[in-house]
Amino acid sequence: MVYILQRLFKQLVLTNKLGIFSFTFFIVIFSSIVMRILEPETFPGWFDALWYVMTTVTTVGYGDFYPVTLAGRIYAIFIFLIGIGIAGLAIGKLVEALGAHRKRKEEGRLDFKGKGHFVIIGWSEKAKYAISEIIETHPELDIVLIDHLSVTPLTHKNVHYIQGDPSSESVLLQANINEAKSVLVFSDDSIQDSALADGKTLLVVTSVERLTPDIHSTVEIKKEENIKNFRHAKVDEFVLSHETVSRMAVRSAFSKGITDIYTQLLSHKEGENLFEVKTRDEWKTYKDAFEGLLKEGATLISDGSDLGINKKLNDPIRKNARLYIICNKEVYESLSGNHEGV
Repeated sequence: MVYILQRLFKQLVLTNKLGIFSFTFFIVIFSSIVMRILEPETFPGWFDALWYVMTTVTTVGYGDFYPVTLAGRIYAIFIFLIGIGIAGLAIGKLVEALGAHRKRKEEGRLDFKGKGHFVIIGWSEKAKYAISEIIETHPELDIVLIDHLSVTPLTHKNVHYIQGDPSSESVLLQANINEAKSVLVFSDDSIQDSALADGKTLLVVTSVERLTPDIHSTVEIKKEENIKNFRHAKVDEFVLSHETVSRMAVRSAFSKGITDIYTQLLSHKEGENLFEVKTRDEWKTYKDAFEGLLKEGATLISDGSDLGINKKLNDPIRKNARLYIICNKEVYESLSGNHEGV
């Protein structure tokens, strides 16, 4: 008998998880039926028998139900010897599966199935701050990070890590790039040559645009003269890393305190912030929008990249206009809700 049990459990250990769970389910249901048939008075309902079997195979039982006949007790011994071992093995397999799933998630080997997410390519301190800003601004937004690191550099419920070459189609599909709302590509800081760094970034964003031509893409570029190449790849937005920092430093040297303004506009954590607001039916001209928003505590500054709003106040608001305003968070939240934060 002992030999038979040893062979049985040895075979079960080698069985896959689905087989273990299926066999455990069968033993529980079968035993419940048997106990109900052997002792109908002890177990007046099918659930009573199931409850007894479950408490027996997972614990030592609660004592609220127990067999009283010889046949029932003999089968209970079978449940003790077989059921408890199988249940323990199933629980062990479940814990093992959860551990394996967690390991695969940390290593970036799981596909992302969500939609409307942001994809960030390239891990760095800049990416870290970008993710922090996104979470601060939109706490419920999912973020997919793609990089070559062996394990995820950041653990957060909204951040899903994908390991691999971001220029590879399979990796981008693993990040469900086709359903993403936007992609942000950071330059590889480990490449010292700016031309080579931009070349790698161009390869990545070209792969992205080939798979999802309509996705909104923002790319960090090292050299301004390379912008024309990225425009050819239909990139939507550009961030000049070196030039931007240098120009901000020069402006601060000539205009004391201007960096505070930049900081406020670039961060949602302090001061006035930049938001996008959709047009309203009552706004016919830019002046209507300007005065209407001003009464609510917001300042209209541009339509897209056009900052010359003050020169065209009497012009009708163009179709598909993208109006940007400056206001604090409280004013932004008090607006009608027909708007979206930048």
